[in-house]
Amino acid sequence: MMTPKTPSDSLTIMTDMVLPSETNPIGNMFGGELLARMDRAASIAARRHSRRIVATVSVNNVAFSKKIPLGSVVTIEAKVSRAFKSSMEVFMDVWIEDRESGERQKSNEGIYTFVAVDEMGEPVNVPSLIPESKIEKQRYKAALRRRQLSLVIAEKMNPLEATELVALFTGK
Repeated sequence: MMTPKTPSDSLTIMTDMVLPSETNPIGNMFGGELLARMDRAASIAARRHSRRIVATVSVNNVAFSKKIPLGSVVTIEAKVSRAFKSSMEVFMDVWIEDRESGERQKSNEGIYTFVAVDEMGEPVNVPSLIPESKIEKQRYKAALRRRQLSLVIAEKMNPLEATELVALFTGK
């Protein structure tokens, strides 16, 4: 039996600056550049949780809420938000610092899913997750709904068996 872990066990913080080669013609970070940075941060978080090789399964959601200008200091905070049998959902918050005050503002967020694999690329079990803070508990609960929705859409789960989704829409 694996020892359960907490989201803080997987916490990964990556900070970097936006350079000219990473921006579009109007001086804002390319979305693809941000996605790549988020993928790296999330994969490290998933690896810390599982202590295994991990592979990106899906980019579940990315919200490009605020542009990130050239020269911005960008910080990505990634944590595992839920662990299933061999997969892990990683939630990321993206922050930018104000150049003058140093105050941080949330600019984006994203949710990626990873699977832990062995040296042959076969899925392996991962430790369970015990959320601690209020936001970790909210993200943990929402992760099951997102997983069930993905399985229903992929026709790998009967919609009536998606108990979290049924409860969400019916109140039962």
